[in-house]
Amino acid sequence: MTNAANSIEIEYAELNQKDGWPGFYQQIRVASANNAHAATESIKPENKVLNRYRDVMPYDHSRIVLKKGDTDYINANIVSVKRAGRSYILTQGPLCNTVSHFWLMIWEQRSRAVLMLNKLIEKKQEKCYQYWPAKTGKDHMLKLDDVGLTVEYTEYHDYSHYLTRTLRLTDVESEESRDIIQFHYTTWPDFGVPSSPTAFLQFLRKVREAGVLDENVGPAVVHCSAGIGRSGTFCLVDSCLVLIEQFGVNEVDVKQILLEMRQYRIGLIQTPEQLRFSYQAIIEGAKKLLNKNSNNIDDENCNENDTEIICNSTEEVPEAHSSDEEEPPPLPPPRNDSLRNAAVAAGDRPLPTIPNSTSLSDFTYEDSDSEKEPCPDGPLPTVPGEDEDGSSVDELEDETEQDQTESPRSEESDKPNSERCLSPATELRQRKRLERNEQLAAQVRDMKRRQQANEQWTQFKRSLYKPFVVTGCIAITGGLLAYYFYFKA
Repeated sequence: MTNAANSIEIEYAELNQKDGWPGFYQQIRVASANNAHAATESIKPENKVLNRYRDVMPYDHSRIVLKKGDTDYINANIVSVKRAGRSYILTQGPLCNTVSHFWLMIWEQRSRAVLMLNKLIEKKQEKCYQYWPAKTGKDHMLKLDDVGLTVEYTEYHDYSHYLTRTLRLTDVESEESRDIIQFHYTTWPDFGVPSSPTAFLQFLRKVREAGVLDENVGPAVVHCSAGIGRSGTFCLVDSCLVLIEQFGVNEVDVKQILLEMRQYRIGLIQTPEQLRFSYQAIIEGAKKLLNKNSNNIDDENCNENDTEIICNSTEEVPEAHSSDEEEPPPLPPPRNDSLRNAAVAAGDRPLPTIPNSTSLSDFTYEDSDSEKEPCPDGPLPTVPGEDEDGSSVDELEDETEQDQTESPRSEESDKPNSERCLSPATELRQRKRLERNEQLAAQVRDMKRRQQANEQWTQFKRSLYKPFVVTGCIAITGGLLAYYFYFKA
């Protein structure tokens, strides 16, 4: 087992030494672009509006099929790693018109947990609609009349780099209820990787301890914005560590496992940096498994404190975890690594352009004073992967390319989702963020004025320094001369 662990470390070290991650990632893109999986359901007119990004389509053979409601379509795939006994549901961050479908999927698939790996707002754009009630308690219950479900927010726990929320999902007709745990990783930056493998492994340990990834329960729902980059990273690391624990690292080929996962959903892991981080987390997790005196994958020297900060069942969720101001994201790669260009570079045909459709499903908060505005029409954005970050989705079999034409982008279509379909909580956060920015700008202006005044005073003092010195020297010299001649005389 030790030698096998060293083999992964050797591969990692060689790729680092020759800066081979971009080329290695390109090999995976090309290999996975050769599959013959179709995604015809996603481009049907009635389903196009249900996709967050027009370039991220669920394969037909592995897509989740809804059994109830006005549609059987949701942008989600079941992703399985059979040797590890793992199955996950990878999906996009819900839109305002797909929240009911999202919760119906959780109910029908009997999932026990939702793993949310992104913030609601990133880079000042909405990357996921808030699909849970804004506050705890029955008075703020989310009613999904079109699918006959309600969602009640019962409690939350705030840790150093993630939140856990308990959401009670109830079928109105049968009155059956299930508690769904949402693990919300709040410190995974947009188009980046977690702060350290150890912090990520702590999060993974907490998820595993809850038993929500076990074979005897429904598959956990894993999502970010597009449901391929950060979501794919999480699933790859978890599956590899399960295989290492069961069979030893000699039996683990990270590249092959990723290629296997990409047979179920398009473009899992979007950047060379995410692939590199996956290796780091797998190596560190494997070392913990080799330490027989360690009962978990925590690191005693970790600076990330995993102790609970807040445990409250009545207060509103802290707004800070939905803000895009907590940490600056890393610089994005060149924009030519977008979805369409990436597919062409990988030898695939160009991805189709999807015009908009008009059908929406409605849902309301029980305590809402007015009806929610439906999402306006307009072409879906071409997403540089997950979270508008310049990363790439590489392979998609376009069975109907000849029927698709590029739609001209209108001024309305260039607006981010946060400007076209905002929840009251999102609007409140944006107003507060603007107020904070204005206060900060005023403070900066005041500091600049003070600094300028200090500099002017300093220059004034310096301008007086030389005359005072010269005058003083002349006066002292004259006094000495007068003294000398007086006593000589």
